[in-house]
This record gives sequence, C-alpha cells and structure tokens, in this order.
Amino acid sequence: FQYSAGHINGRWVISTDWNAPNFRLMTVAADQIGDRAKWQPLVAHDDKVFIEDFELFNNFLAINERSDGLRRLKVMPWNAPDKAFYVASDEAAYVTAFEKNAEPDTDWLRYSYTSLTTPESVYQLNMKTGEKQLLKQTEILGGFDKAAYQTDRVWATASDGVKVPVSLLYKKGFKRDGTAPLYQYAYGSYGSSMDPAFRSTVFSLVDRGFVYAIAHIRGGQEMGRQWYEDGKLLHKTNTFTDYIAVTDYLVEQGYAAKDKVFGMGGSAGGLLMGAVANMAPQKYRALVAHVPFVDVVTTMLDESIPLTTNEFDEWGNPKQKVYYDYMLAYSPYDQVSKQAYPAMLVTTGLHDSQVQYFEPAKWVAKLRTHKTDSNPLLFKVNMEAGHGGKSGRFSRLAEYAQEYAFILNLLGQKD
Repeated sequence: FQYSAGHINGRWVISTDWNAPNFRLMTVAADQIGDRAKWQPLVAHDDKVFIEDFELFNNFLAINERSDGLRRLKVMPWNAPDKAFYVASDEAAYVTAFEKNAEPDTDWLRYSYTSLTTPESVYQLNMKTGEKQLLKQTEILGGFDKAAYQTDRVWATASDGVKVPVSLLYKKGFKRDGTAPLYQYAYGSYGSSMDPAFRSTVFSLVDRGFVYAIAHIRGGQEMGRQWYEDGKLLHKTNTFTDYIAVTDYLVEQGYAAKDKVFGMGGSAGGLLMGAVANMAPQKYRALVAHVPFVDVVTTMLDESIPLTTNEFDEWGNPKQKVYYDYMLAYSPYDQVSKQAYPAMLVTTGLHDSQVQYFEPAKWVAKLRTHKTDSNPLLFKVNMEAGHGGKSGRFSRLAEYAQEYAFILNLLGQKD
C-alpha cells in the first residue's frame, strides 16, 4: 500500500490507500506510528472523494481532494471538524492545489488556482477569517481579457448511464444555437486527470467562435480511483464510448454544430482518436492524433520494448487470450476498415522512444489503403523531435499553429 505522513503537535497524520482505494487519513501518537494496529481513523474513506494531499497547521487540517470531478481544497478546523469548508471559487470548473506551506503555526494557507479563463495564480487564504489575497498571477501577453470569456461544466450521459463531467470554454455572449465549431480534447488513460487549467494557445480557436471542451472520460482519475479502474484493461472501451457520448451530448445541447466537431488527443489520447475514428467516423469533421499509440497488440507483444512489460497493468498481457482478443477488438490499426473517415492530421517524432514513429506510419498507410472518402489525411514526421514534440516554446507554438491551420482550413477560414 501507499502512504505519506506528516507530524503535528505530538502525533502523526497518515494518508494511505490501505483498504481505501481513494485514500483516507489516519492518525497515531508519535511513539506508536510503527504499529499499524494503533492507527486511528481521522478522515474516513469515501468512494466519491479521492485524497490527493494534505497540509498540517496548528489550528487546521487542509486537504487537496478530487470530488465532483474537480480538484478542490477543503479546510477543517481541528477544534470543529463539523465546520469544514471548501475554498470557494466563482467559476464552475477550476483547479486548486497546495503551494509551499512550510510553517504550521499560521492561519494562512497558500495555494495555486487556475481555470480555463484564469492564468496560473497564487493566493493565500486566512483560514480563520476567510480573507483572501492574490499574491502572483502569470502575465498573459497580447491583450488577454479574462472578462471576455466564460468557463462552464456540464455532465454528459455515457452509454451505460454513467455521468461524465465536461469542462467548457467559450466567449461571453455565446449562444447555444447549434452553429459553433467544437474542439474536444481528452486523454483517458493511466489514471492521469486532465484538469481544466489555463491554456493560452486555445484562445486562438475560441476567439474564432469555437467551443473548447475537455471530456473527463473514464481511464483518468477525475472522479476517483474507480473512474480509472473502469477505463483500463477489460474496461478500456469505456474510454472511447465516453468520448463519443460527450460529443453527442454537446451537439444535442446546441454547444456545437454536428458537422463542425473536431477531436484531438495525443499518445494514449491518440489511441482514443484512432478508436473513435473506427467507431464513429461520421460524427467528426476531423481528428488530430499526436504521437498516437495505435498498434496496440503488436507493441504489447514485443517485450524487447522497454515500456511494454510495465504497461501490462494498463492494457493487459496479450499472451493471455482474454486480453489479446479484447485489445484486438479496439486496436486502431487492426480495426481499420473500408469506410469513410473524417479528415485527419497525424503527427509523430522520429526519435520518439515511447510510441515509435513506425506505429502511426503503418496506421496512416493502412488508412490510406482502406478509406473510401476523399478527406485529407496528413502525416507529419518531425525529424528532430521525440514523444513530447520539438523543444523550445516558439517551436511548440509553431506546432499549435500548424494544427489550428489544418482545422481552420477545413472550415474555410483564411485568417
């Protein structure tokens, strides 16, 4: 099991997943920490609350948790635990996390805050009085005005009835009339949560009328450990059907035009794009797959690749028939068929050690052989890059510009 511990006022506080997949907090006297039988419950395990971290103060306990699909801060007075409260936000979707809190003898909590409309910011909150002070905020050049935009959060219903959280960004004054283009992003693997943090580059699309959506699909950990478990191994297809369900919901609710939906994902998110392309190609105007993991069975059978055996916990071992058959049924490369596909932009790096360039190369070749449409299928190999793309912020901006130009060209936008 995993644990971390902190010491305050003669006792230890321990965060652990011992009999608690979402973690719980235990406490024990300083001289008894080595005897786990002496650990006492402090904050009970909750199926709906994942405990990320905690901070100890003389008068308060602060917890960074994932609940309701958000990363939130909860403050609990030691002398009145029933009066615990959340650090407030006036936005529906946001991310909070601890900054350095080195001194326990203080009522001030330092934390970071960001959202799809708010650049990375550092605040301090007086946990006793509620006073809040902004200490620092990342400067955004180019005349950025937060007041011109709005973030929201909605819940889409998956194919099995599960509610999937979705974070949205659009310009103020946006009307849900079913005419806007949609740029939908997701990842959905390894329990990696795609939080609604500020991303300056996406405003290039939002300023042109796009709705930007992050689909917090299963396979991530936004809704706790079970959210991850329900999107891995023999439940992996939940990741793909969740993504498609989010698209359907946003179109049905008027956030997007059904013929202007653009999807993007990278690495394992590129696997998502490949699976979606096979399963629901008619629902997307275009898909962008960066360094995509698309030849699942072949790669997972090759134990000479350093990552392969470590990945058995995520995808399964295809030497076992049940996993082989399941992987084969969703592997993007293996499931390419003679059908019409959306326009696609596929990128890779020659020096990618995580998803070797030949995976997307053979996938693109098979797509070009089988697809029955005349939509563009572009394949870009960066001869100087690895899995994370080319280094240098200006090179990275050029890559964003290339992707956005591909999307805007399909809409006929010239500037």
